Amino acid sequence: MDRKGSFGFGSRVVFFWLFLVFILLASFSKMGSVEGRMCESQSHHYEGACVIDHNCATVCRTEGFSGGKCKGFRRRCFCTRQC
Repeated sequence: MDRKGSFGFGSRVVFFWLFLVFILLASFSKMGSVEGRMCESQSHHYEGACVIDHNCATVCRTEGFSGGKCKGFRRRCFCTRQC
């Protein structure tokens, strides 16, 4: 009884669990796209190298944006808002 090429019970269970994990990961990745696009603009008032996102976000809120993050190699403050 040669079983080459056929799936045994153990491999079916492994396939089922891998498929289930794939479905769960795919459903979580779709949740973020419901919020909409985020637009970015470099801050006009932030001075110096941007190290802490919270400080950047605070300055961006004074500029009328909803938040901000430090980005890039040169560590600039970019303000964000929903488009």
